[in-house]
Amino acid sequence: MNAPVALSETIGFAPGLDEEMRNIVVIGGGFAGCAAVRRLRGRLPAGYRLVLISEESYTTFNPLLAEVVGASIFPEQIVAPLRQVAPPSEQCRFVMARVREFDASARTLTCETLAGPMRVAYDQLVLAFGNLARTDFLPGFAEHALPLKTVGDALELRNVVLRRLARIELERDAQERSALGAFVIVGGGFSGVELAGELVDVLAAVRKYYPRVHASELKVTLVQDQPYLLPEMPPSLRVAAQASLERRGVEIRLGQRAASADADSLTLANNEILYTRTLIASAGVRPHPLAQASGLLLERGRIVVEPDLSAVGFNGIWALGDCAHVRNAQDGEVCPPTAQFAVRHGALLADNILRRLCGQPTRAFRYRPRGALATVGRLNGVAEIYGVRFTGLTAWLLWRAFYLIRVPTFGRKLRIWAEWTWGMLFSADITHFRFTRSGVER
Repeated sequence: MNAPVALSETIGFAPGLDEEMRNIVVIGGGFAGCAAVRRLRGRLPAGYRLVLISEESYTTFNPLLAEVVGASIFPEQIVAPLRQVAPPSEQCRFVMARVREFDASARTLTCETLAGPMRVAYDQLVLAFGNLARTDFLPGFAEHALPLKTVGDALELRNVVLRRLARIELERDAQERSALGAFVIVGGGFSGVELAGELVDVLAAVRKYYPRVHASELKVTLVQDQPYLLPEMPPSLRVAAQASLERRGVEIRLGQRAASADADSLTLANNEILYTRTLIASAGVRPHPLAQASGLLLERGRIVVEPDLSAVGFNGIWALGDCAHVRNAQDGEVCPPTAQFAVRHGALLADNILRRLCGQPTRAFRYRPRGALATVGRLNGVAEIYGVRFTGLTAWLLWRAFYLIRVPTFGRKLRIWAEWTWGMLFSADITHFRFTRSGVER
């Protein structure tokens, strides 16, 4: 591998740009990173440049992944190109790269780009790379459980569901048909609950295209080791969400911990065995390798920050979003890893960087959550907005409006709105996509 080239020789970049400009580098293109970049863009003092670095060329609206699985929307509608989120200019650059390491003393980072390795100097470094899906938290999960963390995960799970239905039609063994039609989700947080609602609805909607598959052969089970679903929500909404799922036919196992898995089943801690060919893990996350190798103070894998979001013990390094351990000055509690908090982190961090550059005192993160929202299937949801609680269609519409507002560009908002409206009137798409190029056997 070639040695990393200097920033001024590559991304600093081309002739005609001032190589003496100082870089504000943001690593990560999720909710937090994008919020920080959008707020910083166009506001930096003279002599500073904003550089966004991300492994992907797009940002993903993760709360909408379950809707991709359920074919409520197409995958391209829950992603937005980062070059549209933060249009490049002389003071703003986007680099598609994987950051390998950073040196806090030299204020440089090394990353791998499409053109090879690169070394980037920074004046201020913002860590917003989130966390990663984890399926190895229990024996057998890494080999047999499907995660739901990326668009690729959602598409794979959607294809698996359709393949299971096609296989049931051809299978004669009753026990095998039952295992193929059993979909087991481990984790009863937002992701697990929303996925359960989407799955049970899409199975009911598309079964008419598989006339040899009986309704009794399809089953969605949600396993939660706590005594309730949606721990972040008020008790009344937890109960409403559970009741809505159960009315749709979802079997909910509360207070039951998963112990291990194999290709044919999930074993619970009480030794009960749930036979399934489709196990989905929505409960596990693991720290990003960059956080673990950073030398920064960590708490449960998250970077510990000061009240103003600066990394403890390091000047010029900031962390926010899912990868940061942030205490909310509003109530003293650690911020949950949700989009609502990530966006607010990004706004405050951008303001604090500008204050730091101007020699002004920074401010602590203080935020009163607006509430929480979750869907529990087609036209159903639960929501709390500023203490007012909603269920059913109203909550579902509020959930969609909340995320539609945050989608960048008017054109993308219009496309998603049109697709959502179409989906309310017509049945789900049952196209099984294959992502292999011609000439490759599968």
